[in-house]
This record gives sequence, structure tokens and C-alpha cells, in this order.
Amino acid sequence: MAHKEFQIAGKKPGLQVWRLEKMDLKPVPSEAYGYFFTGDSYILLYTTKAPSYYIHMWLGSESSADEQGAAAIFATQMDEFLGGGPQQFREVQGYESNRFMGYFKNGVQYKKGGAASGFKHVKTNDVTAKRLLHLKGRRIIRATEVEMSWDSFNNNDCFIIDLGKDIYQWCGSKCNRYERLKSTTVAIGIRDNERSGRSDLHMVDEGDESDEIIEVLGPKPDIPDGSKDDEADRASKRTATLYMVISDATGSMKATLVSEASPFKQADLLLTECYLLDNQADKKLFVWKGPSANAAERNAAMNAAQQYIKQKNYPMHTQIQILPGGGESTLFKQFFCDWKAKYDTTGPGEAYTIGSIAVVEQIPFDATALHNNQAMAAQHNMVDDGSGEVKIWRVEEGEKVAVEQSSYGQFFGGDCYLILYSYSLGGRRQHIIYIWQGLKCSQGELTASAFLTVTLDDEMGGTPVQVRRFKGSFYTRSHISSTVRVTQGQEPAHLVSLFKEKPMMLFLGGTSRKGGQSQPGSTRLFHIRRSTTGATRAVEPSAAFLNTNDVFVLKSEGSAFMWRGLGSTEEEEAAAKYVADYLGGSLKEVKEGGEPAAFWSALGGKKEYQTSKSLQNMVKPPRLFGCSNKTGRLIAEEVPGELTQMDLAPDDIMLLDTWDQIFLWIGKDANDVEKKGAPKIATDYVSSDPSGRGPIPVTTIKQGSEPPTFTGWFQAWDPKMGDNVMANFT
Repeated sequence: MAHKEFQIAGKKPGLQVWRLEKMDLKPVPSEAYGYFFTGDSYILLYTTKAPSYYIHMWLGSESSADEQGAAAIFATQMDEFLGGGPQQFREVQGYESNRFMGYFKNGVQYKKGGAASGFKHVKTNDVTAKRLLHLKGRRIIRATEVEMSWDSFNNNDCFIIDLGKDIYQWCGSKCNRYERLKSTTVAIGIRDNERSGRSDLHMVDEGDESDEIIEVLGPKPDIPDGSKDDEADRASKRTATLYMVISDATGSMKATLVSEASPFKQADLLLTECYLLDNQADKKLFVWKGPSANAAERNAAMNAAQQYIKQKNYPMHTQIQILPGGGESTLFKQFFCDWKAKYDTTGPGEAYTIGSIAVVEQIPFDATALHNNQAMAAQHNMVDDGSGEVKIWRVEEGEKVAVEQSSYGQFFGGDCYLILYSYSLGGRRQHIIYIWQGLKCSQGELTASAFLTVTLDDEMGGTPVQVRRFKGSFYTRSHISSTVRVTQGQEPAHLVSLFKEKPMMLFLGGTSRKGGQSQPGSTRLFHIRRSTTGATRAVEPSAAFLNTNDVFVLKSEGSAFMWRGLGSTEEEEAAAKYVADYLGGSLKEVKEGGEPAAFWSALGGKKEYQTSKSLQNMVKPPRLFGCSNKTGRLIAEEVPGELTQMDLAPDDIMLLDTWDQIFLWIGKDANDVEKKGAPKIATDYVSSDPSGRGPIPVTTIKQGSEPPTFTGWFQAWDPKMGDNVMANFT
């Protein structure tokens, strides 16, 4: 019998978390994601839109051996329940994989205690809270709860003094601006997620402590220097060893050597066997499960890897990743010089095939099939076709003010909005509340939106727990209403679809309040793009860069142009005409390559823009590394998760690998050692690639002068990103 929690596992894209309590799985509320008790073990499942699955077993430093064993069993059972296709990861506190940390871009928090001590995951809203968090790390942020005492402080790091109603971010005298910025996101997350916006944030520099801090911590002594980050040097050559895993008559596993050093040949992997790839230079083990391998060996993959760690006397925090044949990760495939995925060609008309496990069919979007095709709905992240009822309010002076229906779909960067979407599912009324936050809205509006959302949710009756049966599977809703917080420029497809044939218009700044609208500039540019779901956005960008795949509307004094890129669509052109009608003026259509001089003059001159379709035809996902000598030696450390502009540290050199090109981004505060050493890191990075990748171009760019071929890899590029984040503080 499958565990009852498996019935809701992977039913929709995103992250799900369970904690081991009395040897059983208990779901963790979503508002507590990223918080881990050191005395517990957890199971995490991440489901993509495809869908494909990633199972993580997280082990706290003080968790019991029994709980760790139970976690391994549940991870294996969940893998079987999901068809044997998921990738599995073993995570140890403090040594988590990049993929794991990528789920929590604002970092993770380690909390003292555990289930056995009665500590529970709850949304506190506790204005009497009293704790001290020590923040460590630049790319990967870990916040550890420490003793509330001056003895816990050092002047190299940042700390958060959480007093419930007031949250103080304390920055040591030797920490830098980037570390301040990253710790700011943690403090904002505590305020928004744990306190629903009820707390006040304060930035405190060492030496400027307020009376409230002194009252809690006592007289301030001299603060010592902190230890340097314990980051390890990367091996100059990332070689690995490949073994075949064989079970004997007693059921124990043995590893037989296949190849001593990478790169390997894909033909080395027999579909009927399981293999172990030892990349100890990076403290990682991969176990590959052949699609036709013995079921017992496939199920014992995690146990085999743990036995291998003991035999080799490797550290117990060595990372383990379990991969099904056909569902290999990029990091695993890089150790093979000739890797071909299913349907990749090996010659004219000759296709390579490896089996059917974890193969994902790309399903075209069809709005009429949303309710009876769950796979399509999950892949495109669409609840329905957006044909339900929509109501919109603007947050103004702590209240919600109704927006006129004629203005639905128009969102200004200086405002904050609440969008209530109501629809029917299985004959029952459902609701989604979107909180749209403009990049230039005020702190008061951000705080008020949290209170107003709770009130609106209560009005919708968002409290009963429902368990319903739909197409043979169970799923649970803890609320009739679900809430989605949206930052300007990162709107989900479903929200964009609510405005039907009209594009969703996003204005860079200003406000829709009567009498409060600022005078727009004489020249305005709007970027129009249609998504795979058919929804269209018209965005006023902060920089005037074109893109060959899209349509742009350029409005200046006395003229208006619609620029059609070579890869644009008729739907995007129709949306552009709607935008032009809103702006006013006679519209002149311009095709890419046939621009008149007046067009370039209105745009401020001809500039380089994205002319390739590389973003649409990615060979492999991009990877980002930070090159830094902050630890006393020059190293390159990978940044986890989806690429975001916040990951670019101004005091470092960043290496962006887009597979067919390498970018070296020079931060404005990078030192001479980093600037001189970064080109060699780029050269070594390519030459030591275990896949044997040949020479590829390396482009060096400076902060503030990024071309669109670089910024195009980051969503919603903002030249003033750091200032926008810091504005969240009082």
C-alpha cells in the first residue's frame, strides 16, 4: 500500500516538503519552506511543469539514525510510486547540493530542536519572538540560529536580531555591500513570510546599535574578526571514476571498476546494469540506474552509494545523486565525451535511443483541454483558460480601491494591486488572489497588501480543508483561496491570460491614481511578447534594446512606430496595435532590416540587440560561477538555482557558461587579483570540462555595460536592482 502522502505528491508543479515525525511523513506548511530543524530528517519533492521529479532526503546534524533510515525508505518508496523516473539526492545539513539550495534563493534557516522536542513548523506571526540568526555564505546563504549573545557576533558577517515586532539586520564592519544585499533578502523574507508584513525592518551597522539592541544583548564588547569561509579549492582537473554496481548472492553490493578517469563513453553504460560515478574531487557520487536493470538493484541504489562511502572512508556529508536512465542531469552527462539524448542524431537519419524512462512529451497548449488534461495544465502552469471572474483593487493609503474595468490589464510600477480571480472546478467555487507589487511601489503599500490579502481571503471563506477526488487521484486544498505574490516583470502565464485578447500592459513607473499620475517621458518603448499559452505582455523596459523574436512599439513626439522582428507573430502585432491605440498617434509599421533613419533617431541611435534565437534553442541550461579571492585564494564557486540578476556580486568576477559561449562579467568593485586571474579560470574551466568540450569564445564585459547577449539570460533585467531591494528597509 502506498503512503497516503504519496497520493498528493507531484500533482502540481513546485516544491513539497515533509518532515519525519514518529517515523511517519507529516507535510510542512508552505510558509515554513526553507526552515529546517537540526534534530529532524525531511523529504522534499520538486515537480517541474513537464512533469519530471526530484526527490531530496535532507538529514539534520542532530537527527537520529532511525529517522535517517526511515527517510531513505520513504524516498525509495516515493521514487517507485512516481514510476522510477525521479532523480534522488541525499542532502546533509551544511553540505546541501546546488540544486537543493536553488529552491531557496533567499537561503535556508537551521532552527534548534526537532519534532521529538515538540518543535513545530508553524506560521508564527509572533511579535514576541526573540532569536539571533548568523548568516553565512555569498552564493549560498545559510542562516543558523545561535545563542542570543554578543559572543555569537563577529565583524566579518551579517546577523539578524529578530525581536518579533522589530527585525534588525546587523552588519559587521568588515562585511561588504553584496553580503549586506543578500542578507537583506533573508530579513525581508522573515518579515513577509513569517510575520505577514507585521514587522518593521531596520539596518544597523556595527557601532550604531540602538538602545533596543543593547537592552536585549547587554553592553557591547569589542567584536572579534570572523573566520574565513570554509570554501574548498576546486580540483584543477575534474576527473572521475566509473564503477558497475553488482549485487552478490547475499544481497550486498560490490563496485567493479569500469574506467579510472573521465571522459567516459556512453556505450560504457549497459541498460541492464547500475553504475556508480565517483567525482570525489567535488565530493559527489552519482548512481545511474539502467532502465532494464534488476528491480532489487535499482531500489538499493541509495544503500549501495552509502556502503561505498563507508568503504572509501569518505566524509559522511558526501553528496549522493540517484539518476534513472533517460533522466540524467547536466552535471552527470558532462563526464561523457559523446553523450546523446533520445532523438539526438548520431548521423544522417540515425537516432540514438536509450529507453523510455523519464522521457517528457512537450504538450501543445490547448485552452479547451485544460480541465481534462492535467499533464498539459501542469506543464504550462495554468489553472484554467482565464475565463472566470476578475476583480482588481489598487492598494492606497492602507485600503483597497476598486480599479475601473476599462483599465483592467494596465499595471503601473509605482502601484500595488490585488487581483481576485474566481472560477469553478468540479462544480465548486474556487479563488486565487494575486498580489502584484510594482518595483517602485512604497513600503507602506507592500505592508498594507499583506493585511488586505488576509482580509480578502477571509471574505472568500478561505478556511475549510477539502479533500476531493478528481480523475482517479486525490489532492488536498488547505484553503478555498490560494495566494500568489507577483513581482513586476515576473507575472505567471495564468495571470497574464486573465485579460483575454488585450495584452497585459506593464508601465515602468507612475501610478494609476487619479491626479497622481506622473508625466510620462516624450519617448516611450514597449516590448510585446506572446507566451506558449497564448497570453501576451506589453512591457515598458528600463533599457531600449530590441529582440529579433518580438514586436516593439516606439512612441516619440510626432511619430509612433511598430517594429516587427523577423521571429515575431501575428498575435504580437495585434497586441502592438492595441498598445499604439492606447498611446495615441498614427502608427508606422517597420520591418527588421528596413528601419528608416527616423526610427533609429527616435530610439536614441542604433544599438546592438539580440539577433539570434539561442535563448529559444538552448543546448544545455546555463551555469553561473562567482570567481573570488575573499578566502585568500582565487576560486570559482557555482551559483545554485535559476539565474537571477541578484546573483551578480559587484565585488567579484562572474563566469556565465551558455555552452557555446563563455562570458566573464567584471564587477565594478572586483580587485586586481580577481581581474588578472579570471581569464585563466575561464581557460581552465573549459579545458578541464570532463566532456572534452573544445575551444569556445570567451567574452569579457564590465558591470554597467552589459550587452543584450548577456542580459537576455536573466529575466527582468533591472539596472537599479540593488537599490530596489534596499528600499524595502525603513
